[in-house]
Amino acid sequence: MPLKRWKIISSKRDKSYRVFNLRTDRARSPRTGKDHDFYVMESPEWVNVIPVTPGDEVVLIRQYRHGIRDIALEIPGGLVEPDDSPLTAAIRELYEETGYREEDMIPLGAVHPNPAIQNNRCYTFLARNVVSSGTRELDDKEDIEVVLKPLDEIPDLISSGVITHSLVIVAFYRYYMEYLPGLSK
Repeated sequence: MPLKRWKIISSKRDKSYRVFNLRTDRARSPRTGKDHDFYVMESPEWVNVIPVTPGDEVVLIRQYRHGIRDIALEIPGGLVEPDDSPLTAAIRELYEETGYREEDMIPLGAVHPNPAIQNNRCYTFLARNVVSSGTRELDDKEDIEVVLKPLDEIPDLISSGVITHSLVIVAFYRYYMEYLPGLSK
């Protein structure tokens, strides 16, 4: 028997925060006919950016992450604001967090960060030939250190556990496994 979608019986927003809302969906199993509650984090779309300089260095950021209570090495990224497209958000986040500007921005695709409990997507972009403008626009909740690393060191930073953010790893997967091979076609 083919898999079927669950029927939504009811849906109620429980609590709203700046970066996400909590929602309870009551849904009926097409297999058993039983109703169950499911909890969903509704969030705006996200973006992340792989910024590469003309010298093949990646512009990374180090910042404190409250979820893990530690400092993480990542690529720039953030929320897609209501009036933004993912591309506009990627350009804005790159500049705000790093002060770098891109020659061009190439979309590398989107993923669902955790479709079991989240409804959003994360779009990845490659920013080519980025150069520093000398200024940044951090908000009051951001303390960010900009770090340049050679592009060819990124796989080792991932395999050694220096880069652990799953969406950053997915972004580099897209870059190394999909974008680079596409250039040779």
